[in-house]
Amino acid sequence: MPTYDYECQTCGHQFEAKQSMKDPHLTDCPIESCTGPVKRKIGVGAGFIFKGTGFYITDYRSDSYKAAAKKDSEGSSSSGGTSSNTPAPSTPAAAASTAAA
Repeated sequence: MPTYDYECQTCGHQFEAKQSMKDPHLTDCPIESCTGPVKRKIGVGAGFIFKGTGFYITDYRSDSYKAAAKKDSEGSSSSGGTSSNTPAPSTPAAAASTAAA
């Protein structure tokens, strides 16, 4: 149920009221000694509450961006690095110890 902010036009009293959206606006100040009219104030509303996993900026990228990113990642993984058939380069210390033996 929404909470609405009201302010009395006579005494300046501010208060909140939980009302259904179908309920009529309040018209009278709740203070017994005041008979002034009240006016509903404009509120900021409720914030968003994200529940669950996800909700990242990248979840809503365009299809062209996703295609370019996929192409870029495939290109960098296939052309970068050494192939599995090439032996790893040895260090100078390892080369010297095998030559001396």
